[in-house]
Amino acid sequence: MLKKAERAAVKSGVDLTPWEGDFLNDVSLRVKTYGRAFADPDKGAPGHALSMMQAYKLRQILAKAKGEDKGGGASRRGHGAARRAQRAEPEPEDD
Repeated sequence: MLKKAERAAVKSGVDLTPWEGDFLNDVSLRVKTYGRAFADPDKGAPGHALSMMQAYKLRQILAKAKGEDKGGGASRRGHGAARRAQRAEPEPEDD
């Protein structure tokens, strides 16, 4: 998944933040050196190279490279707000 995220970011030409670039470089270096990118076995599954949070951040970078970055906004509104908007009475029109 690490190489896939790196290739997708380069291919799409998306601008990664400096932190994201450093993250990809550091994680790939640790995987090459130690075979995994985290030391605490409680942070990831046995036999996996990445911790749960590292895998999560890689999925976010991959989504950003694919153009699927959601960015919050109106999608954070609950269903109640949408229902209240539908039930609101329309304002009278000026004739």
